[in-house]
Amino acid sequence: MISVRVTMVATQGRNIMETLETALDENGNKVVILPDIIFSGKQNIDWNEVEKYLERFVGELVEVVETGDIIYLGKDFPDEYSGSKYTRKMKGGRAKAKANAAQGIREMVGIATDKRFQENRKEKHSADASNGWYYYTTRFAMPIYDNDVKTENYNIYSGCLVVNCTGKGKMYLYDLVDIKKKRVTHSGLTGSQWYKTASLYLEEYHRAENLSILFSALI
Repeated sequence: MISVRVTMVATQGRNIMETLETALDENGNKVVILPDIIFSGKQNIDWNEVEKYLERFVGELVEVVETGDIIYLGKDFPDEYSGSKYTRKMKGGRAKAKANAAQGIREMVGIATDKRFQENRKEKHSADASNGWYYYTTRFAMPIYDNDVKTENYNIYSGCLVVNCTGKGKMYLYDLVDIKKKRVTHSGLTGSQWYKTASLYLEEYHRAENLSILFSALI
């Protein structure tokens, strides 16, 4: 079993310790297991509520295990995550997936892989991203419900974490984009054992030539 222990900030007068676990696919890729669906309704996601949920993480920092990078969750992150151009264009299952991924955003940073860099080309980000943008691949699993009853099956998603780097070298989580559902569901992702699930069939993506096209339109 792989787990990440995190300390949540005080919420409604309580300090909450929470452990979100990860499973491995057969290729050794880590996948964060979301414990529940807290934002339901594919067509009516209340992004204001998602923003409020994310505000509890503001001020925290997470280390990317693979690279040792320290990523800050700044005060602008909840608003960008819930109101970015990418988010506004999302509909259906991907919107629901992004909303619920908020539960495991810190763990998703921790397991991030495949770090890439792109220089900043937008004047509006000349201050907060003067040292450019970094992109990481991450993965998460969302539980499947049957008539409001949680099953042992999970839908698996991949996504790209967007991180801006300031002139002082600080790295801030900016958004989660390019969310893709793998056309497989897996049972047994309970977190009580170390699982190697079936292949996620993760295609190679986020190549350098595609990053510029995708993120210049989003940022």
